[in-house]
Amino acid sequence: MSDLPPRRLLLVHAHPDDESINNGATMAKYAAEGAHVTLVTCTLGEEGEVIPTDLAHLAADRDDTLGRHRIGELAAAMKELGVTDHRFLGGPGRYRDSGMMGVVQNENPDCFWQADLDEAAGHLVEVIREIRPQVLVAYDPNGGYGHPDHIQAHRVAMRAAELAAAEGHAIEKIYWNCVPRSVIEEGFAALRAAGKEVPFEGIASTDDVPGVVDDAKVTAAIDGTAYGERKAAAMRAHFTQIAVDGPFFALSNDLGQPLFPDEYYVLVQGTAGAEREDDLFAGVRG
Repeated sequence: MSDLPPRRLLLVHAHPDDESINNGATMAKYAAEGAHVTLVTCTLGEEGEVIPTDLAHLAADRDDTLGRHRIGELAAAMKELGVTDHRFLGGPGRYRDSGMMGVVQNENPDCFWQADLDEAAGHLVEVIREIRPQVLVAYDPNGGYGHPDHIQAHRVAMRAAELAAAEGHAIEKIYWNCVPRSVIEEGFAALRAAGKEVPFEGIASTDDVPGVVDDAKVTAAIDGTAYGERKAAAMRAHFTQIAVDGPFFALSNDLGQPLFPDEYYVLVQGTAGAEREDDLFAGVRG
């Protein structure tokens, strides 16, 4: 790809909709500022549970109609965020959704969980060679909440970064998604005040909420205030998977979650541009 903008951001996600929930405001911000934003999605999300009852037939279709439908949802979401470069790892349908951990779909030889790591990472290396991103955003080793496709997406992203660096295409900064403890506690308080059921209500503390980290571990915070509506619109575009209700949203479990306009990251490779960065490209050389 020629004539690339000076700032290039690569994000790796497991299924369509993960990107909008985790990084929608970040993607919209950098796209609006003229950075080249590339999203690589690893599966079509064929095993997703469908929320609208009039579309329930999509999930029941053995021909994976849901996966093909979600390609369109992802394209609509990316239009809302202003992102024009969105791809599927190895091409649409190369790796199938593995389902939740422990289900029989995990054993499907075509699923992402069963993918050969270096082969899958090789597809991502091709993207890295082409766009030469300075910044990569991925999941933590637990994939945020333990979904096999999220864990595999983490492994593939980190392995691809390693392989690309060996070729001379090192990525300057790698971040993992996270949620600060104070933010999740504030969000849960807002849910209770609105009379909504809170996820993980029975836990002893937010230490047991997946993806939550101590505030002191957060190294970057992106102010998404100006892009909150775009993020919400992108999430609405994934209408088979997400129901958005004002400042809250719910997945198929119908449990309300806060819709955070601000997004947070932990820097795991590279040098921070400040103690608490407000720009993922801070300190990038070019």
